[in-house]
Amino acid sequence: LESEIPLLESVPVVKDFLEVFPDDLPGIPPEREIDFGIDLLPDTQPISIPPYRMAPAELKELKTQLKDLLDKGFIQPSISPWGASYFSKIDFRSGYHQLRVRGVDVPTTAFRTRYGHFEFLVMSFGLTNAPAAFMDLMNR
Repeated sequence: LESEIPLLESVPVVKDFLEVFPDDLPGIPPEREIDFGIDLLPDTQPISIPPYRMAPAELKELKTQLKDLLDKGFIQPSISPWGASYFSKIDFRSGYHQLRVRGVDVPTTAFRTRYGHFEFLVMSFGLTNAPAAFMDLMNR
């Protein structure tokens, strides 16, 4: 069955415009007409939970993914009082990473790992309203 599915690169329009269909985003997206925002209720207190325990193989993969996100400029070290206990790299072929987080909301995207405290500069999978913001971007 897999041999019947053509590779993306073999589709004529993709072959002609390979730069439009990258395997991965090389860095932080350009400024767009919209940024992803996180609107909190007044007096919302930061939530900060210690990271989950992970097996050695999971920690190795976490370190690899954190390095990749840091190298691309998608995350940065954080001193935010916020800190989710989970980290998600799931993304629709870097779709969510095509939208920057509004500057004032960057600290609320913070997450803690054994390797440090980080925050997203681009929209990440798992944020409330991220699917709606992604669809808004795609519909523009």
